[in-house]
Amino acid sequence: MKPRSGWSTLDRPSQLAVVALGALAAGAVLVPLLATADPLAIGDVVARKLLPPFARDEAGGFHLLGTDRFGRDLFVRMMLAGRISLAVGVLGSVLAAAMGTVVGALAGWNGGAIDRIAMAAADTVLAVPRLVLLLVCAALWQPGTTTVVIVLAATGWMGVARMIRSEVAAARVRPYVEAAGALGVPTLRTLWRHVLPNAIGPALVATTLGVGSAVMLESGLSFLGLGIQPPAPSWGNMIAGGRDLIVSAPWVALAPGLTLIITVVAATILGDAWRDRLSGEAPVRALADRA
Repeated sequence: MKPRSGWSTLDRPSQLAVVALGALAAGAVLVPLLATADPLAIGDVVARKLLPPFARDEAGGFHLLGTDRFGRDLFVRMMLAGRISLAVGVLGSVLAAAMGTVVGALAGWNGGAIDRIAMAAADTVLAVPRLVLLLVCAALWQPGTTTVVIVLAATGWMGVARMIRSEVAAARVRPYVEAAGALGVPTLRTLWRHVLPNAIGPALVATTLGVGSAVMLESGLSFLGLGIQPPAPSWGNMIAGGRDLIVSAPWVALAPGLTLIITVVAATILGDAWRDRLSGEAPVRALADRA
């Protein structure tokens, strides 16, 4: 019998994670586009301020998650914030993985002084807590989306670089690399076409796991006022804007907070599932679950 693949090999938590992230991504794209009111505009504050979830305003507009202190629809703003937070998290994680892949591949392939310098730089940056680096970098430059993405990429490449360096260094002594050299294949072509495809698996897993971490770090910076700046919404600055309302209007902070938790947990579950799949443990687990 042909072994099953794809969706059927995922366990239940991984399937729920895919559904959750897919729903969040679809909502982040579609909800702001279909909204009848501008989620950044401030309207009739007195009449619409802090409406509870499932309430209607005086004009008959329905607010699924209520409104904030300025009368803006919380659900629409949360989905718009998801568009920004998810984009920043994914882009920051992908750029960090790309930087780490380039540095690790060059270090593992060339060895010698390049290897020592690259790994020394990675170890030096790893010795400083990432949150401290993020706070320092965010404080030095103008807060905003571009700054957050650059800072996430510049502080997240080290782990990927070390993994890729290890995989590439091990691949250098394999027979197919020696055969490619004997046939006159250029060194960079051998690295790009034959070595990296066999070493990229751990980097893909690290990138998936890094998305949740990047979204959390971006939200932390925005919560502290060093990330995405209002009126542009981010889950972090939405939580910060509702922290003083946690007793009188808890939905203002709880809604983006729960969405942030779901996103981070789902990304972590998917990263773990991908790691198990690459190591050959996922099919065994799926068979055990069906048994």
